[in-house]
Amino acid sequence: MRQPPNKIDGILVVDKPMDWTSYDVVNCVKRRFNLNKVGHCGTLDPIATGLLVILIGKATKLQDHLMGQDKTYLATMRLGTETDSEDRTGNVIATATFDTITEQQINDTAKTFLGTQEQVPPMVSAIKQNGQPLYKLARKGQTVERKPREITISSFEINSIELPDVIFTLKCTKGTYVRTICADFGRKLGCGAMMAELRRTQSGDFTLENAVGIEQIKSWELPELQQNLLPIESISL
Repeated sequence: MRQPPNKIDGILVVDKPMDWTSYDVVNCVKRRFNLNKVGHCGTLDPIATGLLVILIGKATKLQDHLMGQDKTYLATMRLGTETDSEDRTGNVIATATFDTITEQQINDTAKTFLGTQEQVPPMVSAIKQNGQPLYKLARKGQTVERKPREITISSFEINSIELPDVIFTLKCTKGTYVRTICADFGRKLGCGAMMAELRRTQSGDFTLENAVGIEQIKSWELPELQQNLLPIESISL
């Protein structure tokens, strides 16, 4: 006979591993501890790793507020290659030489992304068009017109350049597609680019310093989960 769900409330900061979806993490926590209500604040693609804020019980009421906070990412952009998904999981659709690209050009191009702008979401995204996610249309080989969305990039720092790879840190508003930033960056340079790696390091006041890994979560029983939850009262609204 199935036990009734455990009624606990709080926030769990997780370091999502590669190849897991955000839903996989939610499902793992929900099943492991027999919980009724579990949600998350901001989807990370399977290719991405890093900070995923998990909301449990009454904390799910904070979802809209927490999802609206700025995010910080550490990303690797690969010059000279374009893919249909704008990241390394897609099919290569174009290649070009990047030999003449200079460090100055890369730093100058990064500055052009600062501020408020409109971004066209990629076809490989969960945004719905007529009730159907775009990525499902993309799988059928369909491309549809997407409405641009307003985003703001408050910081774009180039950390290192080892061509073809450029590692950078980006702070942006919700709904920003970093792989589209990479693709647009490559177009501005004239050589094309894709996103090779992505790691979310911060969301609002949450950082990876307090995050726990999936294997650690799997080793816990309910008391350990409760000990590691941040209370709802700790969140400033």
